[in-house]
Amino acid sequence: MEHRECSLENMVNHMTDLSFYYRKRVFITGHTGFKGAWLSRILSRVGADVTGYSLHPPTEPSLYQLADTDLYVRSIIGDIRNYDLLKRVIDESKPEIIIHLAAQPIVREGYKNPRLTYETNVMGTVNLLECARLCSSVKSILNVTTDKVYENKEWEWGYRENEPLNGFDPYSNSKSCSELVTHSYKKSFFNASNVAVSTARAGNVIGGGDFAKDRIIPDCVRAALKHEPVIVRNPSSIRPYQHVLEPLYAYLMIAEKQYQDKSFAGYYNVGPDDRDCFTTEALVDLFCRKWNRDLYWINQSEEGPHEANFLKLDCAKLKSTFGWEPHWNLEMAIEKTVEWYKDWSEGRNIVSCMDKQIQDFLIKPS
Repeated sequence: MEHRECSLENMVNHMTDLSFYYRKRVFITGHTGFKGAWLSRILSRVGADVTGYSLHPPTEPSLYQLADTDLYVRSIIGDIRNYDLLKRVIDESKPEIIIHLAAQPIVREGYKNPRLTYETNVMGTVNLLECARLCSSVKSILNVTTDKVYENKEWEWGYRENEPLNGFDPYSNSKSCSELVTHSYKKSFFNASNVAVSTARAGNVIGGGDFAKDRIIPDCVRAALKHEPVIVRNPSSIRPYQHVLEPLYAYLMIAEKQYQDKSFAGYYNVGPDDRDCFTTEALVDLFCRKWNRDLYWINQSEEGPHEANFLKLDCAKLKSTFGWEPHWNLEMAIEKTVEWYKDWSEGRNIVSCMDKQIQDFLIKPS
């Protein structure tokens, strides 16, 4: 590691400093989604010049609208499958950094609409990388995929970046394909240029502002606001849950470091420590306790499509390369999530809540 710009110790000290992004031109696909709205807010706070490209917000309500994201982001409503529009917007915005979030992100929706899922997640990635290849301003690209890209063997240890990629269902498999497309473009085109390309395989994210269907925390919130029990389909399934700020910060860290030194480009898992890989049952118990002790859940299994029962990531590479460590454990993540939804449900200022949580997150852990 001596050939790199900064020592591991210096990187650790720099971890919570996002001043690098001041006036950097950043292009985000999928900025109207849950992760995209949080990322847009983080970057706006540090003075980045952000252009977002996405479909209309996928839910109603949406964090994008609640946070007034279009007031501080140059927002283009467009389909990632529309190559001509995407190329025109990228050429006009001249980004230095691209973070690719746009996707069809729901496992069950992938079963209902497999063709749309593959078109969006695979050809959307092709379109994005082709536009980036032809844009001379681009220096750093991060494709955000998922922990579900791996061939899931239901084993008890975490998957590492060199494990086989072969997602089972259409959503997971399409993201495996997105990874392979990125690998091919990297080897065929970007390795011979000054453009650094990485992928980030993140675990399940939770946090305020997610209103999607078929996700456990939004289901918990909807039940709580209706004073109904939470319906849990697979209480024994194990997932690597983390607050949304955890992977977003990691994405920004990877994109920055490879911008400064291309040798950091690679493939990275982004997930919690083993102690925060909870069963869905334990996660919902924790949510109920933080929200209101009168809230409870019931097991209502159904004959739905296949979903993995056990999934965990090994994040040693991210830790050893960057000195990265998770900031918040799962209990704190749930506490911050409940705080956001209660502020929203009681009509408080959502942007102030987001800014406070971002600031709390960026305080270096002791």
